Amino acid sequence: MKKTATLIALSLAFVLAGCNTVKGVGQDVQRAGGAIERAANK
Repeated sequence: MKKTATLIALSLAFVLAGCNTVKGVGQDVQRAGGAIERAANK
């Protein structure tokens, strides 16, 4: 039972960390797109 609980906790931690990473990458891409758009408008 302890092994199962530990495995579930670790899996949940990795999933949550992955979501934060994907969110961060999305924000970076959005900022880069905004910078390219501003440069194109100059």
